[in-house]
Formats: sequence, structure tokens, C-alpha cells
Amino acid sequence: MPKMGESVMEGTILNWLKNVGDSIEQDESVLEVATDKVDTEVPSSHSGILKEILAQKGEIIQVGKPIALIETEKIETPGEAMPIAEPIKQNPPVGANTETTAKSNFVQEKTPALSKNQGNRFYSPLVLNIAKEEKIGIQELENIPGSGLEGRLTKNDMLKYLEKRKQEPPLQPIKPATSYSGNIEIIEMDRMRKMIADRMIESKRISAHVTSFVEADVSNIVQWRNRWKNQIMEKEGVALTYTPIFIEAVIKAIKDYPMVNISVDGDKIIVKKDINIGVAVALPTGNLIVPVIKNADQYNVLGLTKKVNDLARRARANKLTPDDLSGGTYTVSNVGSFGNVMGTPIIMQPQAAILALGAVQKTPAVIETPQGDTLGIRHLMFLSHSYDHRVIDGALGGMFVRRVADYMEGFDVNKKPFS
Repeated sequence: MPKMGESVMEGTILNWLKNVGDSIEQDESVLEVATDKVDTEVPSSHSGILKEILAQKGEIIQVGKPIALIETEKIETPGEAMPIAEPIKQNPPVGANTETTAKSNFVQEKTPALSKNQGNRFYSPLVLNIAKEEKIGIQELENIPGSGLEGRLTKNDMLKYLEKRKQEPPLQPIKPATSYSGNIEIIEMDRMRKMIADRMIESKRISAHVTSFVEADVSNIVQWRNRWKNQIMEKEGVALTYTPIFIEAVIKAIKDYPMVNISVDGDKIIVKKDINIGVAVALPTGNLIVPVIKNADQYNVLGLTKKVNDLARRARANKLTPDDLSGGTYTVSNVGSFGNVMGTPIIMQPQAAILALGAVQKTPAVIETPQGDTLGIRHLMFLSHSYDHRVIDGALGGMFVRRVADYMEGFDVNKKPFS
């Protein structure tokens, strides 16, 4: 099982794309794997014949564990095989038989499947042991939110719940509805929708959400984009949207107010020096995913345009990697692309703030001139800034979004996109 990103330590086998006996080319996709961040295809590191599948569909496998055996042309002895992923090697204990130890390291035992209680979820032995020690019954266990794959409970979930349990009564079991009335259709949530639902509820539970709104005049940006979008498409082959221009304003504001680019760890505030901007992307399935532009402050508008287009394209084609989805420090969501004028976005944990970009609309507005006020048609939009009131007060949250609007309104119409 290859390492598929920062902090990703295990993956679930979704589907094998090859059968035993099939020929495999190097870098050809062999199976589909799901992590708690993304579903992805795993390519083979060797070409040859698939001799044995060691991990079956549905199994959760640790990174570094063998998942299949491939017979390559380089093997001289018939029947020998090479694993797709290099197994983890361990030093043999003192006095152990070296030959026996080497063989056991070459093909390790498969990770045992998670045990299942009387409930509806699988639980690892560690989680079950904690539940037993703390006298947590199956009904109570069933109602603890999980942050792992498909809502699976992790050790950290249990520890957080136990800390909260000291001050609050145990969670009461939720009685599922047994009957429905009327002309209805029942749709089972897919894995990603369940994950989104759990994370949204968890974010509202963790963070004290509050939202500030600012209206911005983006007429200069509209004028500049209309001037350059055709040339950028012809020369660079990418569509110039408003999103990367707005992200540039967000980056500048973060530099002015770095205490927005933070996360919370208990009673500690972690100030992030890197500016990694998450960009919410709607998928064809209706689900939402948030790939991240790492070190976004190192790109100009054209560079941000290419990054936004690339991430959106790969997101809709299910080609994102776990690294594409990790490390975000601040998120923007362009709700204006759906015709919405404003919103109250939910914070992406463990970040502390998120900005929703409303639709750009032609609006009658009062224009101040040296000769006096006059009426004119301007391009206006609303910015909706949700932030964690535990660590970002209204003054900081409000000044930040106002600064974003100031940078948008002061956009240089003479700016050259290719410089």
C-alpha cells in the first residue's frame, strides 16, 4: 500500500481493476483505494503478471503493507514474485532465526478486518478496548461522531468524546424512522456525502461560527478581466474567471491580518506561516470537495488561474491526490457561480475562517466625484466571512473581510497578466 499523502496512514480497498493472471504494465492502474481524503487509483510500480491478491475488497490496509504479488521478468526462479509496494522491514529480535524472519518480512500477514459489534459500524480493537474500559455500551458507541474513513471511530475521536463526556451526559441513541408517508423517494447517502455530513456537523460543534458581510465594488476587476480573458485563453489555454483574482485579494489581506490564518489546538493558537488556500469545487455528483493551492502567495494572477483550473478539472475527473486536499490554512467558496449573492459558509476544520464570494451583479450606485455625487451602474458583490469566534473576534473578522474588499476595489486596471 503506497503512501498517498501527508497524514494518510491507511487506505480501504474499493475495487481491484486487475484479476490474478492478468498482465500489468508499469504505472498501469491496478486497484482503487479510498482514504479519509479522496478516492484514487493505485498504479503498479512494476510490469509483469499479477500472481496473487493479498488484500481483498473492503479491507483497511496500513501504508507499507503488501497488497499483491507481481511476477516480473527479472525474477530468475519460477514462482517468485515481487510486491507492488515495498514491505516494511523490521530488525529481527535477538536470537531469532534470520532466514525465518526474512521470509515473514517479505510477505506480511494482511491487516485483520475491523471487528464488528451488534451495531451498524465497524470498530477497531483499540476503540473497542477503550469502550470496554470506559464502560461505553454499544448504543452509546453508535452515536459518537467518527472522523475516520466512512465515519469510522478513531482513537482521537474516543479521547475527545471521553473528555466531553466528563461534563455532559452520555449521548442518547437516535431512534431511526421506521415508516414514511406520502409520495417519496429514499436515497442512500454515498460515502462522500456521509463524510461531508459528519464533517459539517463536527465543524459546527467545534467552532463558534459568526459571519460578517461586506459589499465590494469590483467594476475595475470586471473591466480588466473583459480586456484580457480572450488573450489569456489564446496564449495560455486557460479560462480567466473571477476566482483567482479574488484569491489574490484574500492573500494580500491574510498578509495584513495573519491572525486569520490560524488553527486551534486545545488552548493553543497555531499561526500558519504558509498561505495555503482551499478552493471549494462542486462535483458532478452534487458533492463538494476542497483542493488546496499550496503556497498560494507565490503565484501571480495568471499562476493562480492555472492552479484553480487544474484543480477544478482534476476534481471533476476524480484525479485528485490526497496531497491536493491536505494542508489548507484558509478557504474560499465561490457561491456566486450558482447565482447566490451571499451565504454563511461552514468552516473547514481545523481552519478558523472561510470566505464565500457572492455573484457579481450590475447595480445602480452612488458614485462620489470631485464635482459631487452622481448615480451610475457599477458591478457589486457581497463577501460573506465566517470565522471561529473562539479565537477571531468581530473586530478582526470584520476588518479582514473589509480589507479583502478594499484590495478588490483598488485593483489596478493597468496590470499586465503575463508579467
